[in-house]
Amino acid sequence: MLAEFPTATEALTCAVFAQKTLQEKNHSVTDERKVEFRIGVNLGEVIVDRDGIYGVGVNVAARLESLAQPGGICVSESVRSAVGTKLSLTYEDLGRQTVKSIADPVKAYRVHFDPHIQKRAHRSRRALVLAGIAAAVLVVVGSVLGTLKPWERGVEPEPGESIAYTLPDKPSIAVLPFTNMSGDPEQEYFVDGMAEDLITGLSRFGGLFVVARNSSITYKAKNVDVKQVGRELGVRYVLEGSLRRGGDQIRVNAQLIDTAAGGHVWAEQFDREVTDVFAIQDEITERIVGAIGAIGGGRGKLQRAELERVSQKPTESLQAYDYFLRGIAHIDRLTKENDLEARRLFNGATELDPDYARAFGQLAWTYMVDLYMGFDEAAESSLRTARALAQKAIAVDPTDPWPHWALGAVHYWQGEIDQSVARYEKALALNPNAADILAEFGFTVSMTGDAARGVSLTRRAMRLNPYFPEWYSWNLGIAQYAAREYESAIKALGALTIEDVGVHTWLAASYAQAGRSNEASAEVQKLLNAKPDLVVEDAISGYMAESLREHHIDGLRKAGVPEG
Repeated sequence: MLAEFPTATEALTCAVFAQKTLQEKNHSVTDERKVEFRIGVNLGEVIVDRDGIYGVGVNVAARLESLAQPGGICVSESVRSAVGTKLSLTYEDLGRQTVKSIADPVKAYRVHFDPHIQKRAHRSRRALVLAGIAAAVLVVVGSVLGTLKPWERGVEPEPGESIAYTLPDKPSIAVLPFTNMSGDPEQEYFVDGMAEDLITGLSRFGGLFVVARNSSITYKAKNVDVKQVGRELGVRYVLEGSLRRGGDQIRVNAQLIDTAAGGHVWAEQFDREVTDVFAIQDEITERIVGAIGAIGGGRGKLQRAELERVSQKPTESLQAYDYFLRGIAHIDRLTKENDLEARRLFNGATELDPDYARAFGQLAWTYMVDLYMGFDEAAESSLRTARALAQKAIAVDPTDPWPHWALGAVHYWQGEIDQSVARYEKALALNPNAADILAEFGFTVSMTGDAARGVSLTRRAMRLNPYFPEWYSWNLGIAQYAAREYESAIKALGALTIEDVGVHTWLAASYAQAGRSNEASAEVQKLLNAKPDLVVEDAISGYMAESLREHHIDGLRKAGVPEG
């Protein structure tokens, strides 16, 4: 069971109550009918929506549960600090624990409680109901005792079970980062490029559900249990592999694993010249599609036309491809220096191959990154350049989704809304699994008046990319405000860690519309501390439909932002 609470104290109160109640009931039943829980409690950021509860906070809670003893409770340092002396409990310091899929060691505490202390039952029972924005996440795993002994391995989750997700209604897959077997760290970008290109190719099949690269990459350089990966990402299949590059030769090992059954569906080794890298990617893609289609009783059999479209060779120049992969390694870092280096590398790729559409598309995005991140104040010049590069990429290869996305963003920035929506629609038709495009399109349609669709698109993006970046939460919060879902907007925007005037603007309006005047006033004060001369009219920026603009202004006025 996964539950979410408004405070750490309520979560831990519930956990203690549950364990005391089970201990009492276990005294009066036979061994084969006894049940014990292991409980983990963490304080952290999560996102809650109708599809589930997810985020890093959930993953840490799940790891704490695995550290707990049967009948016991394990909490994070953040919970220990937040609860303090509010509850009559003692804590045993377990030190920093290295756990799967979490980059940094987690400091954990074992909770000791007196089972005879009177329980505060009414509040604790009520706390079991899922509530609002996550302050604390509690994960409970129960084991029936009797034939299973507490000191033996606990009950494994059922095949396909996920902590936070149900399996999609189509074949679902995550491509894990490939292992670099070359013995040369300088080849890391090339190895990462193999996994990224496979994700790109597979995600263009509408009949598959493919987890985004941002989430898959979190498992890089980790010893992973593919069953656990399947549960964490909510997928049936996982592809893992390795790549060794030596001179002009490469060796690629790949294996497709069914996370429910735990067995290999398909595995193969490829020994080729490095110039055959695209052919290897095509073969792996085709084998995956064929294997999943066969298992799914035809459900995953995809059109030959789609396979042919995916297998189009992006460039004849291996050096241009090398520049492209090096550029990709820089562009996601979102710093001015990395953006300029990515631009230099993409320029190098297009000089070597003037018909390299993907390189032109990514080059266009370096100029959009300038605008989004505020690296370049010459907005009109950047927009003109991005538009020209995206149009060039589309002219060379109209089947590549990324330049359509870039051009859609350009149109939005320039207030060309119909053209923007059309480009986003085209990009998603070419790549239905593109989480970033879905999230950005969700923002666009929300700002242009279709809030319900904006919420739906952004939630789909979050499901495809469980370890989503913070800007997804920003987009979701604005979409929910536009949809009049004020409490949900507060949850999403309140989970952001970035300090930005825009966040306080939307939070102030959301609190005010929700009738929470004290919180609204606090956000307005943060706004005025950052911009003492701020007035309502100055707090509204960017294109938005007139109805949303009026709604936002109304919220800011209710919150107490001064009039001009």
